Amino acid sequence: MAEYEESHKAVWPEMLQALRETGWSNYSLFLRPDGLLIGYLETEDFERAKSEMAKREVNARWQHAMSELFEIPAGVHPDSTMMPIKEVFHLA
Repeated sequence: MAEYEESHKAVWPEMLQALRETGWSNYSLFLRPDGLLIGYLETEDFERAKSEMAKREVNARWQHAMSELFEIPAGVHPDSTMMPIKEVFHLA
């Protein structure tokens, strides 16, 4: 977890650019001490944002680097397991 956290202190500039270009905004990651990782982002179309990001070479490189830090089956990229979480309350 420390390595994952450290890697996100210096996300590659080309990765940040790709995220912005594919519709990811106000993107945050939260990591609990027990390893639970939750991401938050705002986008017009989540499936499209994921799909467009999956086409980027920089994303493939980043996911390969991050895959060593997750307990997932071989050959699976960490971002392929992302799914929306239902919002049940929002105080505006």
